Amino acid sequence: MSDIYESAANSLGLFSSPCLTKVELRLTCKGISDRDALSKPDPCIVLNMQSHGQWMEVDRTEVIRSCVNPTYSKVFTLDFYFEEVQRLRFELYDINSSHNGLKEADFLGSVECTLAQIISQRKLSKALLRPGGTVGKAIITITAEELTGNDDYVELSFSARKLDDKDFFSKSDPFLEIYRLNDDATLQLVYRTETVMNNLNPVWKTFKVSLNSLCSGDHERKLQVAIDFTASNGDPRNSCSLHYIHPYRPNEYLKALVAVGEICQDYDSDKMFPAFGFGARIPPDYKVSHDFAVNFNEENPECAGIQGVVEAYQACLPKLQLYGPTNIAPIIQKVAHTASQEVHTKEAMQYFILLILTDGVITDMADTREAIVQASHLPMSVIIVGIGNADFSDMQMLDGDDGILRSPKGEPVLRDIVQFVPFRNFKHASPAALAKSVLAEVPNQVVDYYNSKGIKPKVPSEYQSSRPFGP
Repeated sequence: MSDIYESAANSLGLFSSPCLTKVELRLTCKGISDRDALSKPDPCIVLNMQSHGQWMEVDRTEVIRSCVNPTYSKVFTLDFYFEEVQRLRFELYDINSSHNGLKEADFLGSVECTLAQIISQRKLSKALLRPGGTVGKAIITITAEELTGNDDYVELSFSARKLDDKDFFSKSDPFLEIYRLNDDATLQLVYRTETVMNNLNPVWKTFKVSLNSLCSGDHERKLQVAIDFTASNGDPRNSCSLHYIHPYRPNEYLKALVAVGEICQDYDSDKMFPAFGFGARIPPDYKVSHDFAVNFNEENPECAGIQGVVEAYQACLPKLQLYGPTNIAPIIQKVAHTASQEVHTKEAMQYFILLILTDGVITDMADTREAIVQASHLPMSVIIVGIGNADFSDMQMLDGDDGILRSPKGEPVLRDIVQFVPFRNFKHASPAALAKSVLAEVPNQVVDYYNSKGIKPKVPSEYQSSRPFGP
């Protein structure tokens, strides 16, 4: 809670009853009119709260220069009192470029609502009422999220090297944005750094971000990885190939692997990840395989950490002949076989995540649908990241968000276990945004599986005492 909000709330007597919970409000605005024909507005939103018939400012966003569709990184944190009517007014101002105060600013309009309305809808969009009470074209969207009570935070430091020069007469003015995924699958800005002027090798100031803003509930989970080595990716020796290993920049496969793997590896006890490839001719006889170990050790396909997977991937590329077709059913069946063994154990401690990185249209769709339907009975989830610009419409069908996936025989999935995300949607977003998107459905998938089996989570002491110890 900001100091200005706390002082205002105390003076207005808003703490007369126990606080039910704390909520965070995030704001975006679209369609702000250009009042000045020579320049775009510099919008800022001021939050006011009413008590005893009076309005008082409690907080305000940052000013975003020359923008008609601003997304604010400023988060309003408010106490929610269930039994009280908490009236809010969001006022939009065009701030004078030479003065940040409201006295010199142009008032563009406002939106009024109650905090309960925002919380009940989770996302509230309302048209701006212009001075005089007429409805304007601008839309303010307010997104609410309840805080979990976790006060922890992370401290982050970022720098970059050799950025592209986007300016004509000077060097670029870079800034960094971190996004998270909301419950409705939209991306939400969490933090925006300062702009480093005229610099292609920027070092941004260290900043803190609360874990409430960055993530929601997580569960114990085990990662698997499968990589598409079909010929449609292009010759890895050619710079146009999706598998091309640039000496300074990671390709899209590596970006997706690291973005997701860095998150998941913290929830794996031994940090060992089986990594497989499909759609390539492999040594020594160069027969086509759709489930080969990337480290070429079929007896032990595990790699030490995500870094180990990256190294195995880079080492195997020169030894492969990229081929085809794009069959992913074999790799799903391989992981499902391992997951099926977990079903018969008393502990039921492991949940498997298969991460598939592929660039092409699936050529064994019928077998893939059958494999997913059977896997929906097991402790596993399938994450598919589409690399490149292919037609991924089939992947959307596997996702099952638009309907129930069925096998060729008509058997429906027991539960939704597939999440598909095209990497091209995150080319200019942070790795955290991609990771949040592909992992968004995993927590509920884990809970749904164990609930269906009547398996309750163990307390830490029980979990620790049940772990096998060996030399």
